Amino acid sequence: MSQGRLILRRFLSNKVAVVSGILFILVAVFSVSAIGVGPIPGWWKYDYTTLNPQNDGGAPTLSIWPFAVGEHPFGQDRIGIDYFAMTMRGIQNSILVMIVISFVGTAVGTVIGALAGYYRGWVDSVLMRITDVFIVIPIIVIGAVVGRATGGLGVIPLAFFLAMISWTTIARLVRAEFLSLREREFVEAARVAGASDARIIFKHILPNAIGVVIVAATLLAASAILLETALSYLQLGVRPPDVSLGLIISDNQSAFQTRPWLFWWPAVFIVLLAVLVNFVGDGLRDAFDPRQKRFSLRRTKEQPASSTTAPASTQARVHPETPSS
Repeated sequence: MSQGRLILRRFLSNKVAVVSGILFILVAVFSVSAIGVGPIPGWWKYDYTTLNPQNDGGAPTLSIWPFAVGEHPFGQDRIGIDYFAMTMRGIQNSILVMIVISFVGTAVGTVIGALAGYYRGWVDSVLMRITDVFIVIPIIVIGAVVGRATGGLGVIPLAFFLAMISWTTIARLVRAEFLSLREREFVEAARVAGASDARIIFKHILPNAIGVVIVAATLLAASAILLETALSYLQLGVRPPDVSLGLIISDNQSAFQTRPWLFWWPAVFIVLLAVLVNFVGDGLRDAFDPRQKRFSLRRTKEQPASSTTAPASTQARVHPETPSS
């Protein structure tokens, strides 16, 4: 069985990670199909910008028993915009920011970590000192400056510039892997065979460090959702007329006691997205590195007593009786 199939089998054996991945995909597909994306329309009749007459003070019309969706299942905001459409748009933006930050931040961090770990010396010193500068300054502070400057340009430019400050953890992890792998026999064999540094880095060492990169990218995705939410809540991220989950909560924070449903739905999806991505990351970590498998007390207790008790003859040899005088 190939290494890839072994990793896939270990990941599929983690039911929590598999269910989390499926739920995340369903949420993403549901949000895109509901209100559409770009020129492609969705099946929901309202959008996140049109003003509508308020029904029953904007209260949600969703009913669990008997089940009924109603005209505005998530309710309406204070000016009559359908809250379901706004929440779906916020989910789309959060997932888009997560994808851009994950891919761009992972690419930048992988290249910097690979160069630092492979060349060492002054290259390592310069790149790691730059990394330390970004690590010392809290990312929320740098993100606030970046968000203030790029938030009005749209979601994708905001996500791209946030990715430029989110690569530090991946860079240090990749550097540590390269410092270890560059001393292996297959790297020495590639050098003797005349392979270039670029070929050794990207064809020989990087495939052996891909597990660390994928796991770090998944965990970066979860932190990216929370970073975008925090910046939008501070009015430093996504700007109107576009919306995000953090911006929705920020715009309606004065109505916390009178219309609490304005906080329920965006807060639920913020937590849900972050938790699902974290569970998927944990599953990938266990799949790529079986040594990270968690200790199970239940399985230990279920082991048969015969496997934990040594035979009498063995006990006699280990603890021989003292001969009588």
